[in-house]
Amino acid sequence: MPRTADHEQRRRQIADAVSQLIAQHGLDAVTVARTAATAGMSVGLVQHYFRTKDEMLLHAFREVSARIRTRVEARIKDGIEHKQPIARVMADVMTEYIPLDQARRAEYRVTRAFAGRALDSPALAAIDTQTARDLRKEIARAVHNGKECGEVDKNVDPLPAAIRLAAITEGLALQVYREPENTPETTLTPFVSPLLQAELATVFTGPCHQYTKPPTQPPRHTP
Repeated sequence: MPRTADHEQRRRQIADAVSQLIAQHGLDAVTVARTAATAGMSVGLVQHYFRTKDEMLLHAFREVSARIRTRVEARIKDGIEHKQPIARVMADVMTEYIPLDQARRAEYRVTRAFAGRALDSPALAAIDTQTARDLRKEIARAVHNGKECGEVDKNVDPLPAAIRLAAITEGLALQVYREPENTPETTLTPFVSPLLQAELATVFTGPCHQYTKPPTQPPRHTP
């Protein structure tokens, strides 16, 4: 009887094969037969784990989301360890959603394919909607934390700020993806970080006091 770890490994192999096919040839190239060949499995084994194309795409989308989440958590952990302001951490986090290298371009193509497929599938659309809500919620939490530590003005509403920053991130991701790789015309990448920092600066307007120690008061001498 295969161990649970074996099942998870096979599911990851299938998800990787789906992602590879989408990245290289587009969503139309994803069939059970091609996925099986790319994953080095039999058609029957692939069908044992996923009955439909939508199920394979959903699992690939979740695997991509998990990889992005792992990198985001690593960015946050590194920011905390190095006592960086929330705005700086958020700038690093937001770049993980932008296709700035080959791996992230492949991931972005999977998420785009999923979003396109979701237009005609209520089940996939619900997951796509929830994923977008989760991103806004995480950004809103960062804005709320910024209010607590002094980086964000107390009067700022976290939700509208989060909507704006999420929209900027998604818009930049699309603009970068539209540019062909490795061509002289690819001029958007150098602007990504400055644009993100500029947008974050409109929300995170103050210094971070989270890691600032209060000044030591000199001892009082009684007469």
